[in-house]
Amino acid sequence: MSELRSGGLCCKERERLEFEWLEVRTRGQYLARLRGLDRAEQAEWDRREQAAQAKLVDHDLEHGCSG
Repeated sequence: MSELRSGGLCCKERERLEFEWLEVRTRGQYLARLRGLDRAEQAEWDRREQAAQAKLVDHDLEHGCSG
């Protein structure tokens, strides 16, 4: 087990999933700021972020991890 900056205990898989979610979120934000996204691109980034977040939530529910 390791500790996240949020202070919660977690397993390595949760850390990986949280990193994946934050990476998708950050990339989408940077792209939107740098060049702007059309509706289809924004929808795709939103879908990717929601999918990554859903994986994280599912993991938390299955394993009792918390962030």
